Amino acid sequence: MQKYKITKMNDFSSHQIAQIRMLEQQCKEFDESSLRMGLESLKENGGDQAFLCQSDNQFVGFLSWYTSDGIEANMNGMVHPDYRRQGVFGCLMESAAAEMQIQGIQTCRFRVPSNSRPGIDCIRHLGGDFSTAEFSMNLARPQTSTLRRPGLILRLEEADDFDFMVTCSSQAFGDSEAWTRNYFTHTREPERVTYIAVDGLTTVGMIRVNHVDTDIAVIHDFCVLPAYQGKGYGREILDYVVSLLLSKQCTRIRLGVVTQNRRALSLYQSAGFEISAESHYYVTTLNKM
Repeated sequence: MQKYKITKMNDFSSHQIAQIRMLEQQCKEFDESSLRMGLESLKENGGDQAFLCQSDNQFVGFLSWYTSDGIEANMNGMVHPDYRRQGVFGCLMESAAAEMQIQGIQTCRFRVPSNSRPGIDCIRHLGGDFSTAEFSMNLARPQTSTLRRPGLILRLEEADDFDFMVTCSSQAFGDSEAWTRNYFTHTREPERVTYIAVDGLTTVGMIRVNHVDTDIAVIHDFCVLPAYQGKGYGREILDYVVSLLLSKQCTRIRLGVVTQNRRALSLYQSAGFEISAESHYYVTTLNKM
């Protein structure tokens, strides 16, 4: 393995990103997959952490990760087709694992394109267990409606909204309040904006937007209190935030939805979102790596 040079990424210049993007395209074309590394999240401050593998000054491997709760790391990785089955990914993981252990990370969650057989085989070889599948969706043809109940507004999160956010999210998604509180504490970056949905004097839901680039917005943590579900609030809140983002010149609006959540999938499709890819998630504990 000495012929490989593993380094932590600290150069976020456009030239460096372009080289990594070229590797992404090579892997995508070779595998005929929907690979997406989320390179827009590579930033000098507050972005994903990443390691690079070089051979004779050529990038042959890449691994990035971030954590939303300080416990689990969300992983993306790729290896040049000519350098697979030669220990490149293992070297990258070894370097990343050493750093993650220091930070208290316990588990790794790998995102793999459902149509990438090499990727799925690699993660299974590393001991990853299938967790869930998710559709990535892009706004293709906005279907926002001007019809909205007059009392419904979206306002920016305020300090005293935190408990409501924890309650709404944990009840809607089934996570524990302790985990949800920890998650929201870890995801308060400046580029991540939370909107609270209020109908008159009643707080009914929330929706968050991660502005990963000047023209890219990712909608997430979108939920309505169970007591107000099935009453049309979801579509109105979604329309509201899409209109807001479009007015801010966000030309690429994305979101993800668990493939089994057909109700949410139907909602997003009715609002003009289209499926762009399917990803499978595999989870393993760090001590198994």
